[in-house]
Amino acid sequence: MTTLLECLLIFLIGGSIVFYFTCAVFTHQFFTPAINAASVPPEGKPPVSILIPVCGLDAGAWDNWSSFCLQTYPAYEVLFGVTDPHDPAIPVLQRVVETYADRARLFYGLKPRGINYKDSNLSYLLEEARHELIIFADSDIRVHADYIQTVTTPLADEKVGLVTCAFIGYQPQSLGAAIASFGRCFDFIPSLLIARTLDRGLRCAVGATIATRKATLASFGGLHFNRIGSDYNLGKRAAQAGYRIELSRYVLESDTGQESIAQVFRRELRWARTIRFNRGAQYYSMVFCYGTVYCLPLLWLTEFSHWAIVLSLATFVVRYVQVLLAVSSMTCPKLVRWLWALPLRDALSFLVWLMGAFGQGVYWRGRQLRVEGDGLISQLE
Repeated sequence: MTTLLECLLIFLIGGSIVFYFTCAVFTHQFFTPAINAASVPPEGKPPVSILIPVCGLDAGAWDNWSSFCLQTYPAYEVLFGVTDPHDPAIPVLQRVVETYADRARLFYGLKPRGINYKDSNLSYLLEEARHELIIFADSDIRVHADYIQTVTTPLADEKVGLVTCAFIGYQPQSLGAAIASFGRCFDFIPSLLIARTLDRGLRCAVGATIATRKATLASFGGLHFNRIGSDYNLGKRAAQAGYRIELSRYVLESDTGQESIAQVFRRELRWARTIRFNRGAQYYSMVFCYGTVYCLPLLWLTEFSHWAIVLSLATFVVRYVQVLLAVSSMTCPKLVRWLWALPLRDALSFLVWLMGAFGQGVYWRGRQLRVEGDGLISQLE
């Protein structure tokens, strides 16, 4: 006789199969069209300021930061900002600025204006930016030469308030880096596409890249210095103000180097709690995202009955098909050799979601913070 717990697991697995299938469909639909940025004549391309807050020396830092200075765009500047005057990134950034003196500037020793050092840092750079069109970019991504053109073209439409890009690690060099890339490629980006449809438009932004205008940013409240997930919240406030948020098909490259699984867990737990505080009860609907994890207790409870084995095999087949379609759609074939670790990725995702469902503490760049209300943060002593 089927127990109540078995029924619950069957229900969760069934919902997860639907989720995996939906991820596959939405990923295929989004990435199938060719990336054809509208052709804009040189005189129609407004100058752009790229603002990059930096904290610490990430893997591939020189290549990442140089890539912003090697754009084919006709007129732009790159501003780097560092809070700590003794940050190990400063000597490398000084070399970047010397190498690309015609387009790069560095500001460091920027006194924090709030608990969120990233937005505090950006606020200084925003004051120094010479152009109306701006791009906030994370320091651990690497971009192509047509990056500026790609992410700013949608802003030609005044109804578009923000353009944002997701990111993955295309060439992970360690298990931790592969696990991190799996989470972004197989789960985060497809989930973002589903949320975009359910919400009738994107209602968040991804911090890796946010392109906007100074006037637009000011119109929905600008930067907040005491809020977690400020990038997510920027998109939320832009959507509430009536702007459209565009998700670019350009998926950025983020090199996480030799990152450990523990480091991935800490970061993703922060992200999970950020989403919970911003999305509220919708966070708990993610219970239907972990079908492969639910298969193990089902098999154990049913003593590996025939029907439970068949259901589990079907779940894993659908999951791997969805994953392979994501690899193909986002052109990241080097993830294939790590696919043996997918069950570990799914187990970690479930643990992150479970722990993200409660608690208020987050670890962010060496600091322990407490999240309250709708995402306000304070520093723990």
